[in-house]
This record gives sequence, C-alpha cells and structure tokens, in this order.
Amino acid sequence: MRMCSCSRLLLLLATAALRLASAFYLPGLAPVNFCEIKSDECQNAIELFVNRLDSVESVLPYEYAAFDFCQLEEEKRPSENLGQVLFGERIEPSPYKFQFKKQEVCKHVCTKEYNIGKEEDKSKLMFLKNGMHLNYQHHWIIDNMPVTWCYDVEDGQKFCNPGFPIGCYITKAGRPKDACVISTSFNEKDTYYIFNHVEITIYYHSEVENAGSRLVAAKLEPKSFKHAHIDKPDCSGPPMGIPNEFKEKISIAYTYSVNFVRSPIKWASRWDYILESMHHTNIQWFSIMNSLVIVLFLSGMVAMIMLRTLHKDIARYNQIDSTEEAQEEFGWKLVHGDVFRPPRKGMILSVFLGSGVQIFIMMFITLFFACLGFLSPANRGSLMTCAVVLWVLLGTPAGYVAARFYKSFGGEKWKTNVLLTSFLCPGIVFTDFFLMNLILWREGSSAAIPFGTLVAVLALWFGISVPLTFIGAYFGFKKHAIEHPVRINQIPRQIPDQSFYTKSVPGIIMGGILPFGCIFIQLFFILNSIWSHQMYYMFGFLFLVFIILVITCSEATVLLCYFHLCAEDYHWQWRSFLTSGFTAIYFLIYAIHYFYSKLQITGTASIILYFGYTMIMALIFFLFTGTIGFFACFWFVSKIYSVVKVD
Repeated sequence: MRMCSCSRLLLLLATAALRLASAFYLPGLAPVNFCEIKSDECQNAIELFVNRLDSVESVLPYEYAAFDFCQLEEEKRPSENLGQVLFGERIEPSPYKFQFKKQEVCKHVCTKEYNIGKEEDKSKLMFLKNGMHLNYQHHWIIDNMPVTWCYDVEDGQKFCNPGFPIGCYITKAGRPKDACVISTSFNEKDTYYIFNHVEITIYYHSEVENAGSRLVAAKLEPKSFKHAHIDKPDCSGPPMGIPNEFKEKISIAYTYSVNFVRSPIKWASRWDYILESMHHTNIQWFSIMNSLVIVLFLSGMVAMIMLRTLHKDIARYNQIDSTEEAQEEFGWKLVHGDVFRPPRKGMILSVFLGSGVQIFIMMFITLFFACLGFLSPANRGSLMTCAVVLWVLLGTPAGYVAARFYKSFGGEKWKTNVLLTSFLCPGIVFTDFFLMNLILWREGSSAAIPFGTLVAVLALWFGISVPLTFIGAYFGFKKHAIEHPVRINQIPRQIPDQSFYTKSVPGIIMGGILPFGCIFIQLFFILNSIWSHQMYYMFGFLFLVFIILVITCSEATVLLCYFHLCAEDYHWQWRSFLTSGFTAIYFLIYAIHYFYSKLQITGTASIILYFGYTMIMALIFFLFTGTIGFFACFWFVSKIYSVVKVD
C-alpha cells in the first residue's frame, strides 16, 4: 500500500512537471508556428524588436530611443536577464509590425522633423549625424533571430552582418566612408546619408503547405530615399542627404517593405547561414590545429622528460646508504628541510589562491554548459548570467582554500584572512567596474548599469557570496593544517648564488610564454566578439583550449620549479604562482597590440573604458593561471618529497 501511494505521488509530480514544461517557453529556444489566420496553435503577428546600437569606433553603446527614431508611445519592454543588463543590451518593441505572408511595399512608419531654430531639434540631429559619422549599427530582432544585412565581400563570398548602419558620410574631399561605398548616388561632399528605408525579406519553412510555418531567417537591405510626398511615399528618387552645414528645416520619413519567401532550411539550422559567413570561420583551420598539435607535443615532451629525470633522481637518492655519499650529493634533496617553509606574505598568497579557485571552478562549469549548448547566442545574456551566479555561489570553496593554506602557512589572523578573501579581489574588480560605470553614466550610454541592478549585484555579493565565504573559511580553519611529507628545519638553509637562468625574474618571464602561445589565437576571436561585436559560438573549441591551457600552465610551472629546486632555491610558492600568472601580462600586452592594430576606437571615454575593462580581464586571468601553477607545483613538490628517503 505504501509503495502504491509513493508511485501515485511520483506520477502526479511527473505530470505536473510535464505541464510546467509545456507552459514554460524560452523565445528562440523553442519554435513558434506562424500562419495567415491566428489560432491556438499558431500566430500571425510578427513583432520586430530593436536592441542597442553600437559601433566599432566607439565602446559606448546607446539605446534605440537615444537617436530619435520611430518609436511606440507605450508598450511593455521585454524583461532582460542579468547578463543582458551587464552587457548593455536594451531590447524594446518597435513600430515595425508585420502579418505573416502579408507583403508591404514602401509602408510609412513615421516622419521626424527638425527645425534648426530649436535647440532641442538641433541637438537631436547633431547626435544622429555623430552616430552616422562613427558608423553606429542597428540591431533588430525577429523571432529571437537577428535581422541580417548580407553583402558581398572579397573572393566572391557573402558576409551576413547581424546589424546594419544608421547611415554613412561623404567626407569634404569626396571620399565615401563606411557604407557609402555601396552606391554611387552618395556623391555630395561633406554630406550625411541616412538609411531611412529598409527592404525586409522574411524566410519561412513549412513541411505542409497549409500547416503552421516557422521563421528561419530575416534579411534586409538598407536604402536611402528623399521622399517627394512624405504622406504617401513611393520609395523612389535621390537619397536622403543631410548636409553638414545646413540652415533649413529637414524632414525624414521612415518607411519599410516586407516580403515573405519559402525556404528549404529547417528551423534547427536557421543560425547556420550567419555563423558560416563570420570572418573568423574563414581562417585556415589547419594553422589552428597545427598550433594545438605543437602545444600538445611540447607538453608531452616536457612530461616525458620530467618523469624520466625524476625517476632517475629518486632511484639514485634512495640507493645512497652511507653518510659520506649523502654529503656529496646535491640537488633538490638537499632542500627537503626548507621546501615547505611558509612563504613571505602568506596571507596575500592564500587570498589569491582562494579567489583563483573560485574563478577556476566558475570558468570550468560555464564553459562546460556552453559546450552542451545551454549558453548559445540564441539565449541572450545567458553566458554572463551563468558566470556571475556561479561566482556568487562558489564563495565556500574560496573561503575554504584560503583558510586551509593560510593555516598551513602558520597564520593566525583568521579574521583578516576571511575578510580579505571576501573583499580584496572582488573589491578591486567592483571598484574598477564602478568607475567605468560612472563614465558610461556621464556619456548616457545604454551600457551603464542602472542603480537598481547595481544594488542587486551588491546584494548578491554581500548577501550570498560573503556569508558562503565565511562558511568555507570556518570549515577550512577547523581542519588540521596540511601535513607535509618532510619536517621543516628550524634554521633556514642558505641559498647559493644563482645563475641568470635560475633567478626568479627570468624564470617568471619565460614561464608565461608557452601558456600564452596556446591561447592567443582564441584570444583574438574572444576580443573580436567583445569589441568588434561579432558572435562567438566556438565553445567546444574554447573548452579544448581551456584544458590545454591548464595542462600547459601546470607543466611549464612544474618544469621551472624542478630547475629551481635542483639549484637549491626552495622559495617555490610565490614563484610558481607568478610564473603561471605572468601569462596575464602577455595577455595585457596582446590587448594593447590589438587596440592599436585592429580597432579604430576614438574618443577619450572609449579609450579609458577599453583599458579599464581590459584590466579587469587581466586580473581575473592572473588569479586563474597563477592558481593553476601553484597547485601543480604544490602537488609536484609533495609527491617527490614523499617518495624519497630522508634521514
């Protein structure tokens, strides 16, 4: 009877879960059926949403409303997740409304008039011209798919851009800038041409002719028309030019045409045409795989040399019986009484290790879920949301690791340790982030985090992360200190004079070269996705590079640690952390090179924002790689001194 009631309960729970699953719907992650006549199973209204506008020449994104385009008076905006808000995405409904399979030709949306005598109109038009000058791009969304502008590039290939420009500019010298090259009709000097008309083509797929259809693509072509009759536009005539120096009233009529085309592409493959046309997919994959093979081969060689050399060392040390022979021996065995001596500034090192473990676990889980497809481009903002939530929830391992190592270093100021673990590294990141946010607030950018969201982030930090860090630190201090395989001598051993290559600074500088070598290609793609507003979707490849980076950091640090121990230098703790962590310095140098060689960013605010956010990324990368190096070296030292005989 008891078993029967349990079975019924499970059945009821399963039924409820299925009903919730059928009711819960994520836009773009589950298909929507469209038909000409609305019914319970399909809908006929197609909504077009607009997102923030951004530019490769400026780090400052702006909301759609900032440029005085056609807007709806009152309509509820879709809610954004934490990741979207932090990335500055501001999605809102637009007055562009379509009916499925209903074609429209040159339909009027609205007209914007600017009277130069009015200061408000003058400032609006100046802002619009500045947007065209910096090549700001629209980002429109239909059925959670980006509306793309596809055009021919070199080698006869077609590139589909998930955005299209506001307009373009012809310089005083008559040189067309940016999108003005697409038409010879843009020919007046020192003139801005606004794209006030769009021809939209919506592609749909249907298995059966009269059944519901699914949207698989939305493409547009921006055009410019100076409509002769604004009330009844016909989308013909010369382009809509705005002279840089003007003193007359200007009217801009916005129009659109929409057409529907049936497509053989299935709904599951509807992102393919965008991803296949991305610039970074055209790179020679052979060169990427070649670099990975070199890194793997080099890592294998390092591991093999280390294992063979160590095996001989341990066998030789363990065969020594007489005291005289032991005194003649040299190498890493001689420092066995000092190798586990607590390092200087053990408090800061333990705090860095705690924060590094927190970042490492966060990155691993985030990339793992991204590989499974949960954090795809269709699920906007999910990557950042996942990372922030994981970081908040991983306060416990951070506090535990920091407390455990601080105790093993002989530290007694446990309150200071747990407070620094909770506030030092997160505080540096938040302070930098807040200062960048002040600049964004001042510039009126959509990337500025609203005050309410800032309070929510602080609440997550103080309300969840800090208490979890305290809990982890409590259990870390409660446990016994880490037991080392050898005793520590009371009197420190004198370190002999070191050669140039075994000194700390050259070793640290050399140690970061190999790990950086295995990530710099992926780094280019990641920086492109952040600063050049390109989609990043190669998470499987990124996860592979992540694993290779961990292996390379570990092996490079262990190799250098072995050389220093053989040179009788037992200060390995900070050196192992800094050797791997120096990869972040190479990352910083590469980011500076990327800024000057690949970007066209102008303006003081944009430059400060670029380097401000880069410093945050460099700090996170420093803690992440440094922690990998320390734990690899800690395991290595513990292992070799546990298998060798010590008198």
